[in-house]
Amino acid sequence: MAAGLPVLNPFKNTDAIFKHGANFAVAGPTALPIEILADKNISSLVTGNSVSVQLDCMFTHFNSICYDDRGCVEKLKNSLFVVGEIGGNDYNYAPFQGKSMEEVKSMVSDIVEAIMDAVRVYEFCRLAQYGAVRVVVPRNFPGCFPIYLTGFKTNDSTAYDENHCLKALNNVLMYHNDHLQKAIEDLKQEYPNAIIVYGDHYNAFQWLLHNAPKLGFDNTLQKGCCGIGGDYNFSLTRMCGAPEVPVCPEPNRLVSWDGVHLTEEGYKVMAGKLIDDILPQLQCVA
Repeated sequence: MAAGLPVLNPFKNTDAIFKHGANFAVAGPTALPIEILADKNISSLVTGNSVSVQLDCMFTHFNSICYDDRGCVEKLKNSLFVVGEIGGNDYNYAPFQGKSMEEVKSMVSDIVEAIMDAVRVYEFCRLAQYGAVRVVVPRNFPGCFPIYLTGFKTNDSTAYDENHCLKALNNVLMYHNDHLQKAIEDLKQEYPNAIIVYGDHYNAFQWLLHNAPKLGFDNTLQKGCCGIGGDYNFSLTRMCGAPEVPVCPEPNRLVSWDGVHLTEEGYKVMAGKLIDDILPQLQCVA
């Protein structure tokens, strides 16, 4: 919207127009294949799909619009690829299935490797030769959402940081983000003609929480608008959309929509912060 473009249509909508791009997202996928997660005794709770399914959709789309490699380069040279954020669900599923934070931390290198493999798959070798690649690779969000605060609630005040986010979960996510940033820097060396930008979702969300009152949000920052029960208006057994689960009267006053995702206003404000940070790095020319 900030670029004056329409919202991207989902690839599976066969009647859609993809002149301005396409959305290859799948709800609830993981970075690691479900077989690898199963070896770790972790189930993919929402879908059996990992990021590879999204990449398959992307290649199917490319094959439908490109006559050859050079034609694809010409079509995509002004494109922006947003890869992720990927890996959030790997970190969601594991602790809710009884994995300790040390066990979750041990998954980081595999998850980051899967993310970087996904970035490389974007026809990097061909496109980067022509300086035609602009890629944003986002960080993961911090552990401040009602789903975490409800699932891992504790009376130990030292378990929370100044934004009432869970320190133990944040330590794992920061460890992931540090590894991801290092991997991105390595990739920049590998493809010096490409423009690869680190999308700092983590700090953008922390900035949103810290400045929420000045931005027009009310004081119930970590309560879901659509939800029921407990300190955070969230229940895993009665989530948003279930019968008789209420919706708050002013969604734009809250940061969290359903305890798992932000409200539209929350995402809008956070997106504005990210655009300010990322746009200069993309070296776009009007």
